[in-house]
Amino acid sequence: MQLNQLPAEGGGGGSSDADLVVHDDQLGKLGNMAYDLREKFRVDSDFARPSTFTASVDLFNDGLDMGSALLELHDAWNTQTQTLKEACAHISNHLDFTRAQHSKDEVHIQTGMKDAAGHLMTVSRINDYIK
Repeated sequence: MQLNQLPAEGGGGGSSDADLVVHDDQLGKLGNMAYDLREKFRVDSDFARPSTFTASVDLFNDGLDMGSALLELHDAWNTQTQTLKEACAHISNHLDFTRAQHSKDEVHIQTGMKDAAGHLMTVSRINDYIK
């Protein structure tokens, strides 16, 4: 029996070429870059915060509407920077978790092969199947 269909195009799961290959060292570098970005942004984004807050309070106390507007800007900036820092931390943590989980999966796969009866196979028995 034959089904009528178009040949599979690249990018699908049908080819023997891997769609996505990421090496552990690449994940580590990306995670470190995300962490470094977060730390640099944490420091740099906070540079003007204290003086902006002080200026907004002084302007407000002097009866200028610009003080409350500057305080709104200050608060919005802090909210946005916090969101970006959390996103960088999330990326870094996710990549660290992915590396750790992949290592655990590899150990499980390497030590968890079972025969047809469901019994764990010894390394020498697995080697017999490979030959």
